[in-house]
Amino acid sequence: MSDQSRETRQIAKAIAMTGFIMSVGMGLASCQEAEAPKTTSASPGATSSGSSGGASADAKQLKLGSLLPSTGDLASLGTPMIAAVPLLVETVNQCGGVNGAPVELVKADDQTDPAAGTEAMNRLVTVDKVAGVVGSFGSSVSMAGATIAARNKVMMVSPGSTSPDFTKKAKDFQGFWARTAPSDAYQAPALAKLAYDKGFRKVATIVINNDYGIGFEKEFITAFKALGGTIVNEAKPTRYEPKATTLKTEASEVFGSKPDAVAAIMYGASGSLLLKSAYEQGVSQNIPILLTDGMYADDLAAKVGKTKDGKFVAAGVIGTIPGADGTALANFSKIWETKLNRPVGAYAAHSWDAAALMVLAAQASKLNTGDGIRSKIREVANGPGEAVTDVCKGLELLKAGKPINYQGASGNVDIDENGDVIGSYDVWTVKDDGTIGKLSNIKPSK
Repeated sequence: MSDQSRETRQIAKAIAMTGFIMSVGMGLASCQEAEAPKTTSASPGATSSGSSGGASADAKQLKLGSLLPSTGDLASLGTPMIAAVPLLVETVNQCGGVNGAPVELVKADDQTDPAAGTEAMNRLVTVDKVAGVVGSFGSSVSMAGATIAARNKVMMVSPGSTSPDFTKKAKDFQGFWARTAPSDAYQAPALAKLAYDKGFRKVATIVINNDYGIGFEKEFITAFKALGGTIVNEAKPTRYEPKATTLKTEASEVFGSKPDAVAAIMYGASGSLLLKSAYEQGVSQNIPILLTDGMYADDLAAKVGKTKDGKFVAAGVIGTIPGADGTALANFSKIWETKLNRPVGAYAAHSWDAAALMVLAAQASKLNTGDGIRSKIREVANGPGEAVTDVCKGLELLKAGKPINYQGASGNVDIDENGDVIGSYDVWTVKDDGTIGKLSNIKPSK
């Protein structure tokens, strides 16, 4: 396969098209105001990706955007992420806001699609004039978004884009990119070790054909081979397009290679098609399946379905996902459960931290701009300064001119020069009753 995937070419095409549409003066729909915390939704519409976007230096109010999937292949995982950001904004506004004014939040759905995400990101930047964006989740969407963010001097912090390519391209983003979830350069070796420790020596891979899937696959193969394992389909990898509606051929191909196990790096909706098809064709019998964070969803077992005797097909699969073990987790969980009356969802803590870092950085810089956030985000994340887990306490200290070291809900969120953090991983499984359970935790070292 060539270095530039079909999806990457689609991203470039979408960016070029939005620029063209703006050049001919296409009108844009205005955003509608919602109740406090002030939140609006960026409606679909093409906008320019030129350098005139972002909040102005004299912005009286910090305006943040969220670019996360409420529809598409990652909608199940997007739901808790989307819910966490307004909770942070509401909490901050209740304790006085940032730089003397309430924070405003503008929400946009990236539809788990690079083209739609590009369109929404352009609108957040050039029309809504946000200073920072929490998002996106899908790595391909974030790759396009980070390019737009850097060009327009808007800070972008992803709570879940894990492709190793962001580390490689960090210089291109000029410091306007960071993430609160660790790179797959850590998760892939964790999954490889999990596979090897289970006694698997010959593994086949199947991946979604995008930045996330291919990047994870490359790191997994390297790590698994280093342990002494073999990738049986390395010479002819099995990949599927993100918009695939059937995976019968791919299921037959990957399980037909007779591996000890299959490592499936997929998204939830399309990935469930593979598990279901493999079962229906009878090719997955007695072959363990290893999954990643992209497949983690409470409704995974229901989507895949049951056997003829009423058992969940997905029961017994195991996988890895970035976990949350930060010192602020207990406080965040209390706020979450009080407000939403349900357990904390995957990536919710990472989303809270992404928004928290931006409001703290804006306060530290005394500027409601992307440049202001960029100039202080590593300082408030890494210290030196007083360790704080409460975002309101952090804002209070910053207003008094005192430095802080924010300790997050997802982890310590120490951001390096590439915008990366080191996190922990939960090993999860689908239990016999169809619910997801945690088996263990892995803490990688850098």
